[in-house]
Amino acid sequence: MPDYHDDLRLAHVLADAADAQTMDRFKALDLKVETKPDMTPVSEADKAAEELIRTSLKRTRPRDAILGEEYGVEGTGPRRWVIDPIDGTKNYVRGVPVWATLISLMEAGEGGYQPVVGVVSAPALGRRWWAAKGGGAYTGRSLTSASRLSVSKVSRVEDASFAYSSLTGWEEQGRLDGFMDLARSVWRTRAYGDFWPYMMVAEGAVDMCAEPELSLWDMAATAIVVTEAGGTFTGLDGRPGPHSGNAAASNGLLHDELLGHLNQRY
Repeated sequence: MPDYHDDLRLAHVLADAADAQTMDRFKALDLKVETKPDMTPVSEADKAAEELIRTSLKRTRPRDAILGEEYGVEGTGPRRWVIDPIDGTKNYVRGVPVWATLISLMEAGEGGYQPVVGVVSAPALGRRWWAAKGGGAYTGRSLTSASRLSVSKVSRVEDASFAYSSLTGWEEQGRLDGFMDLARSVWRTRAYGDFWPYMMVAEGAVDMCAEPELSLWDMAATAIVVTEAGGTFTGLDGRPGPHSGNAAASNGLLHDELLGHLNQRY
């Protein structure tokens, strides 16, 4: 098993720098926000954070490729860093503290690139989560001050907590009826949104979550944290990993039922 400790340590350094920059502009009265072609917002903080991470990676890992939400792909090779400078930009620009910088290292392997390192840093919440392939998943203030993550042992849907982001995407994909059936079947539902439900699955605080439409940079870091915590992360099609354009994550025990509900067609 390769040793990813140096890459994980670098990802933490990158997250520290991004946190300082994004927190400096959080709730700033003069924050500039634009609308991208897909009608989603992007702030000056998104761009600045990604530029900062890219500049650091070009200096420290010049042979690695980089894929980021704001500036696309740069470079080629078997190793690729995947960056979402601010996951939860709509929250960020409204002053809601649920947003995070997502940093992942992916390596070429069977089935394409797979995440081997992931850091999810949510400075406004004072939280950070991370994982490296084969090394487990953790949360804490730093690499030396951390507790190991483990998914829940809930095995019945009627006892489960299910988290999601919003209803709109499910309706657009014709999956709303299955989604509602699942919501009626579980013990509890909450729309926490963005990265947070996946981290709570990894912590064992939530048992399953799903989103109908996502990009690779939304999922690469969260996927390895969930799986290294003992959970399951797939697309709605059941394909393992962050490659399906959507996501379903669970403690593993509930995964088949989660997918069964969300793939119902009426």
